[in-house]
Order: sequence, then C-alpha cells, then structure tokens
Amino acid sequence: MTREQTKVIKIGDRVIGGGNPVLIQSMTNTRTEDVAATVAQIRKLEEAGCEIIRCTVPSLEAAKAIKEIKKQINIPLVADIHFDYKMAIAAMENGADKIRINPGNIGGKDKVEAVVKSAKERNIPIRVGVNSGSLEKELVEKYHGVTAEGIVESALDKVHMIEEFDYQNMVISIKSSDVMMCVKAHEILAAQTDYPLHVGITESGTLISGNIKSSIGLALILNQGIGDTIRVSLTGDPVEEIKSAKLILRTLGLRKGGIEVVSCPTCGRTKIDLIGLANQVETLAAGYPLNIKVAVMGCAVNGPGEAKEADIGIAGGIGEGLLIKKGEIIKKVPESELLAVLKDELDHWPNA
Repeated sequence: MTREQTKVIKIGDRVIGGGNPVLIQSMTNTRTEDVAATVAQIRKLEEAGCEIIRCTVPSLEAAKAIKEIKKQINIPLVADIHFDYKMAIAAMENGADKIRINPGNIGGKDKVEAVVKSAKERNIPIRVGVNSGSLEKELVEKYHGVTAEGIVESALDKVHMIEEFDYQNMVISIKSSDVMMCVKAHEILAAQTDYPLHVGITESGTLISGNIKSSIGLALILNQGIGDTIRVSLTGDPVEEIKSAKLILRTLGLRKGGIEVVSCPTCGRTKIDLIGLANQVETLAAGYPLNIKVAVMGCAVNGPGEAKEADIGIAGGIGEGLLIKKGEIIKKVPESELLAVLKDELDHWPNA
C-alpha cells in the first residue's frame, strides 16, 4: 500500500497514514528518569522540528517520569520497551501516547495479551518493531541468512499476534543497517499490509556515514510512496536527525516550507570563509518559516549567475561581498557585514 492507502493512526494529537504528511521522529539519549534533562532535550528537538519523540523505558522510575515529562512538552511521546511487558503497561498508565514493542521478546502470549488489553482500554497505538539484528533463528535458517523476506515474515508474525487479541491500532517498523535489504523489505511489506510504516535505517552510523545511508535508504523507500513517519538514526546529537529528516522530505517534495540553503563548493577563487559563512547561514535560515531559496556563493565573479535561481543570495569577494536578488546585484558590503545584511533582508521578507 502507498501512504495514501494506509490506515490512519492517531498518536496523541498527531495523525499518520491515509495520505497525511510524513511526520519526523527522534529519540532522546538522556536517562528518561532525569525529567529535567529529558524535557530540555525534547524542547530543543521540538524547536528543530521534531513531531514525535521516543523515550526508553527500562524501569518503573522511567515509566513514572513520563507523566511529568508529558506536562512540559508539546509533542506526542512514544515509550520504547524492551523485554519487560510490565514497563509497557506502566508507560501507558503514565500517559505514553504510543508504545514500541517487539511482541516476540516480552514473553509469552499472556504477556502480549496484557499489553494489548491495556492499549485497547486507552486506544493507544502499538508500534511493532523488528530489527534485522534480532531476527529469529528459525527464520534465519529458513531463508539461509538474514534477508528482507525473513524480516517481513517476522514483522507480520508479530502483527498477527496482536490481531489475535482483536486490536488493529498499530504501526509497523522494520529496520536494518543494510540499506538495500531495508529498501527491499519495505517494498515487500508495503504490498502485504495497510498499516502505517515507520521508516528508518537502523545503526546507520555517525553524522557523515549515517546521513548518507539514511538519505539513500529513505529516498528510495519514500519516493515509491512508502512510509508514513521517519527517523534518521545518527550517532550524535538528535537535533541533527531532525535537520536531516526535514531536508530529505523537502528534497523529495514531501515537505513544503522552510528556507532551502544552497552553497557552492570551495575552489581556488574563494577569498572568504565560505564554509563558515554557509554554516552560519544554514543556522540562521532554520529560524524563518519562509518558503524561499537562499544561495551562498564564494566567488563574486560567477556568484550572481550561479545564484540567479535563488530568491536571495550572497557572494564573497576579497574582503567584501555582494547581496543578490534573483541574479541581480543589489549592493556591495564588507565581508564582515554579509550575514547581518542577509538577516535584515530575511527579517523584512514578505509574509515573514
């Protein structure tokens, strides 16, 4: 099923599936029991554009902390559960908007039933999560290794386990660090279910490798109409995950709004700190709800021509630079004033 055909699932005050916008998720890396630190991180993620947040719940103390955290944040909270079904129930009792479990590792059917019963009472969606790294031995043997087919069969087995208890309020997540295996698994799964899919490349790596693997994998999946919510998993500050996710969605035409920053590569003609300037502009642009393109060019010779497709741009020279609108030079300013001049233009941009 494409995202237009998947079930609509409500997570707190947000919805996914049924053609609704693809929502961006992340996960805190604080101790959930530390309410102040967890809230502080979630607020930073909210500001960056995170729309659903997941917190690990390894203890009863963490489950109870959810109640306090929820009072201080503005986005739905997903409780991440491993092994202990009691933590899933406690998390829901304390206000979790969704829970993430692997029904295969929280015990027997009676424990799965207890979790489903609690979710059903509160109409809380369950994210059924399966990773390639935890694929059951019998499926590894059946498919002669870890395969896309095995991952899908494992996930659907877990879904059917929950369906047996007359519950269909689910989101499915299948992840692998093998990008092409992950893509193939999503293609197979989407053809067999109409539950919304949470898409991501797990254990993708650090900022550079993680972004490359996630961008390739998510683009190949999302561009087929598959996927209702995403997480870019990076080893680092989770705020970077949100920045990357927003750019992936915007590049694929799945997200409108927000300033698109384009910048040229450095070369021998560059006489300014283009790398530093481009990073400053990207940080500045993140604070404006404008649907425009901003160019940052290092060469005052080719800059105006290269920036003509942008709404506004700056191009550096030797100790000075140009402000450019639609390829036309507006004025020349000292290099030290380039960022301030651009900020002033953005501050006074129509419909700001």
